[in-house]
Amino acid sequence: MVGTPINGRTRPSFGVVNGTCNDLGPSSTPPSNAGSDYGIIEFTREDVEALLNEKAKRKDRFNYKERCENMMDYIKRLKVCIRWFQDLEMSYSLEQEKLKSSMELAQQKCMEIELILKIKEEELNSIIVEMRRNCTSLQEKLVKEESEKTAAIESLAKEREARLNFERSQNTLQEDLGRAQRELDSANLKISSLNDMYKRLQDYITSLQQYNGKLHSELSTVENELKRVEKEKATVVENLTMLRGQLTLSMASQEEATKQKDAFASEVTSLRVELQQVRDDRDRQLSQAQILTSELEKSKDSTEKSCSELNNLTTRTNELEAKCALQDERIKVLQEQLTTAEEKLQVSDISASETRTEFEGQQKLVLELQRRLADAEYKVIEGEKLRKELHNTILELKGNIRVFCRVRPLLPDEACSSEGKVISYPTSMEASGRGIELTQSGQKHSFTFDKVFAPDASQEEVFIEISQLVQSALDGYKVCIFAYGQTGSGKTYTMMGRPGHPEEKGLIPRSLEQIFQTKQSQQPQGWKYEMQVSMLEIYNETIRDLLSTNKSSADATPTRVENGTPGKQHAIKHDANGNTLVSDLTVVDVQSVKEVAFLLNQAANSRSVGKTQMNEQSSRSHFVFTLRIYGVNESTDQQVQGILNLIDLAGSERLSRSGSTGDRLKETQAINKSLSSLSDVIFALAKKEDHVPFRNSKLTYLLQPCLGGDSKTLMFVNISPDNASTGESLCSLRFASRVNACEIGTPRRHTNGRPIETRLTYF
Repeated sequence: MVGTPINGRTRPSFGVVNGTCNDLGPSSTPPSNAGSDYGIIEFTREDVEALLNEKAKRKDRFNYKERCENMMDYIKRLKVCIRWFQDLEMSYSLEQEKLKSSMELAQQKCMEIELILKIKEEELNSIIVEMRRNCTSLQEKLVKEESEKTAAIESLAKEREARLNFERSQNTLQEDLGRAQRELDSANLKISSLNDMYKRLQDYITSLQQYNGKLHSELSTVENELKRVEKEKATVVENLTMLRGQLTLSMASQEEATKQKDAFASEVTSLRVELQQVRDDRDRQLSQAQILTSELEKSKDSTEKSCSELNNLTTRTNELEAKCALQDERIKVLQEQLTTAEEKLQVSDISASETRTEFEGQQKLVLELQRRLADAEYKVIEGEKLRKELHNTILELKGNIRVFCRVRPLLPDEACSSEGKVISYPTSMEASGRGIELTQSGQKHSFTFDKVFAPDASQEEVFIEISQLVQSALDGYKVCIFAYGQTGSGKTYTMMGRPGHPEEKGLIPRSLEQIFQTKQSQQPQGWKYEMQVSMLEIYNETIRDLLSTNKSSADATPTRVENGTPGKQHAIKHDANGNTLVSDLTVVDVQSVKEVAFLLNQAANSRSVGKTQMNEQSSRSHFVFTLRIYGVNESTDQQVQGILNLIDLAGSERLSRSGSTGDRLKETQAINKSLSSLSDVIFALAKKEDHVPFRNSKLTYLLQPCLGGDSKTLMFVNISPDNASTGESLCSLRFASRVNACEIGTPRRHTNGRPIETRLTYF
């Protein structure tokens, strides 16, 4: 059957059948030493399905020895298959770890390359930015220098033009100066001639004055002579006639002299006027000469200034030309540097492209490793699914109660321990997802269950793990799921969820949704289902119907029970087929999820809750939800009858911590007593004692078919991570470990017809 050719044909391995061994060679399947009787064994999917679907050959129903031998042989083959899958899983995990390590190395190398590339890019970017900044500054300087050069050239041209204009004006001034000098020379000559003439005139006037003096002296002598004559008139009367002639002649000569004197006087006057004119001309010429001299001095000063300015401009022009030449050389150097930088940039671009090519190659390698890792993970998941199926098959054959552990998150008012976390989770391959470790007083306690949920696990993740178990109820099995733990550990949240938050729905609403969805999907196959719901609570060892319309039978609070009239007394009975009957219990036919949700809301409002020091809303009773399923396939006349029991137990608590008094104290005592009875039952089942004390409490007597019958049972143990709850958490984990070791019998599918008179009372 295993690893040998059948009908001359060799079966392919399980991985080849699935098409998941693309990366593994024929030698990659590890040899298994699980069972020396079978040697090196390989299993295929057909072998596993045939092994799972193999039915026991019953030649004689009462030959228990043969049945036990067949069962032992079947279990032995299952163990061999499981060991082979464990070896295969171990090889896959090793290959996965290798692929992860190689992928991590590749990612690390890729990250290093990315880091180097980023550093190079940053350096190149900084160099480029610096060079662009330098180039920009140089361009700005060049533009500035060019503008200065242009301005200098323009100023030089203006200065040259001004110099030319100055030279022209200087030439004209020199010409004017020469003309003025010539005019001055001619004026000087004229002035010298006028001075000579003036000297001559002065000499002439002097001679005239001398002559006039002579005339005056002569006139005086004449007057003296006349006086003498007049004196001598008397004496010279006789000579008067002769003298009159002489006197007339002298008078005539005197008149001529007077006329000559007047002519000379007018001539002197005209000469004086001419002399004054000559003096005025001389003064005007002198003033013009002074003006020309001052203008000449001014022109000489301006010439000197313009010469100095011209020299300054010449020196500045030379300096600007030298500066322009220096800037040209600097621009050439910068252009050479820019050319060198561009060459470096091209080299860096080439190196960057090479690095990018290498990075792309590394990315392809990483993608290939990721693909291989995904294939390996898929193989591991497939192997894990098959391992779960085989494990569940072994558990069903052994009849063990499955146990899931769930740790709630820390609440805001709960402080973490100063020594560290109280609860930890092992990371080994064997215990991953199944192990939990609790530390108390420095001592570590390790536990292993079928599944462990960390605080970050969502309601959906929890439900996925039990969805197949819920499906078994539709297939005709009795299914029981109950939540156990101390008060405030999250049992009600796990089973019911948080009202008003659809994403946080509990197991009960999600189970009902799955059942009704499956009911709809199986209608085309000819299946028709009828479903009935009942809900009860065990409060202070009293069964209360939560769906009853009688208020006295379904009061919500303990005070109402005490003050109200006593309701119906519900009795628990078990028939020979392992069915449980609760007398006078309300059973309601349901057709949809909405109807069940309405009934759940009604039951939640009627359930007993109270406030303690450990929990604001503590459940003070055991809540039992029962869904009875009856299905008929009209095409095959096949009938199935399944029951789904979902139970939210009240939380165990210590009086020292809860601080319960009065009614709360009675409730706590009743809860602890029923849970203690449940513990006694588990101990008896674990020791396989002949007598199991189911009747010690209403809870254990009601759960008798689930704990000691043919039911598929799963227990949720809810744990609080608070350091103050370490003792209660350790007790809960120890109790759950004992529950996990209990064997209650092989689950049996109920396919027979339903008795009409008792179909509403099955538990």
